[in-house]
Amino acid sequence: MNNKKSVTIVQVAEEAGVSKQTVSRVLNDRPDVAPETRRHIEEVIERLGYRPSAVARSLIQQRSSTIGVVTAGLNFVGPSRTLNGITNKAEEMGYSVLLIELPDFGFGDIRPALDTLITHRVDGIIWAVPEVGENHAFFQEEHGSHNIPTIFLTMGDTPHLSTVKINNYHSAKEVTGHLIDQGCLHVAHITGPLDWWEVQERKAGWEAALSDASRKVTEDMWSVGKWSSRSGETAFRELVSKYPQMDGIFVGNDQMALGVLQVAHQSGICIPKDLAVAGFDGIPESGYYWPPLTTVIQDQHELGCVSVQELVGMINDYREEKFREPNSIILDTRIIVRESSLKSTNH
Repeated sequence: MNNKKSVTIVQVAEEAGVSKQTVSRVLNDRPDVAPETRRHIEEVIERLGYRPSAVARSLIQQRSSTIGVVTAGLNFVGPSRTLNGITNKAEEMGYSVLLIELPDFGFGDIRPALDTLITHRVDGIIWAVPEVGENHAFFQEEHGSHNIPTIFLTMGDTPHLSTVKINNYHSAKEVTGHLIDQGCLHVAHITGPLDWWEVQERKAGWEAALSDASRKVTEDMWSVGKWSSRSGETAFRELVSKYPQMDGIFVGNDQMALGVLQVAHQSGICIPKDLAVAGFDGIPESGYYWPPLTTVIQDQHELGCVSVQELVGMINDYREEKFREPNSIILDTRIIVRESSLKSTNH
């Protein structure tokens, strides 16, 4: 009987001389058990080494202590850092994570993923797939058909949904303003894929900074990349051809900026004297580029942590049948200025 695997709730009840229902009440910390009876049952549980089934307990309590996380593109820096923040904070708050990775960002029919989460009785869902094109539309249509608290990451404000995101627009405007302050008269931009919400926000921030400085934006001032260093190289070569007067460039992420730096070096373009360069993301390697890259630091690990904290609050309110207004949380960034953009100190 001292073998933990063989001990059942029935054996605990028999040993304690009470019903199985009374043992269950003690296990679930119900108040309707006399203090002396509770102490006696707890002593028996300890002596026998009984460990209740987590699955059975979740069925009784109508909770699984599990958060469902749907993501995509874990080969990219951003999604992987966000997932790391989610898993760390979930563990800290006593939740396990059920992870589903979609085949790609634009994956349309997410019903199988949603069905899996519902089947596993997750307490809440973090939709960690960035908003790309219409990839959130299907889930938003399905959102009202289940009662699982859900939070969305990296998407535009939607009145009936709770979201957590980075302040892409303000950050892009600020870093473009930094290039203008360095004396750049012709600031170009390399975007990521245009169907990404983040890309649209960063491009709009770049345009707003130029508008504030009374600079006109034209089609030859920007080109499109695909996040990779190789795509940054290709996009920059296109800009060199169609916008040769550029003396500053805001690149949509640090990996594409690496491609820019390489082409500049090969072409005899001196950075930052001839061209001031700034990126976005703040990946650790950016400080070791040559020259070291000015960039916007967005804490995607914190994005994951905050999403878990917010979701757990939603779960708790849901259990207590408290109404909770949808909330939009916007995380700030910071610019780290390095040699790649400091034209004013180079003569």
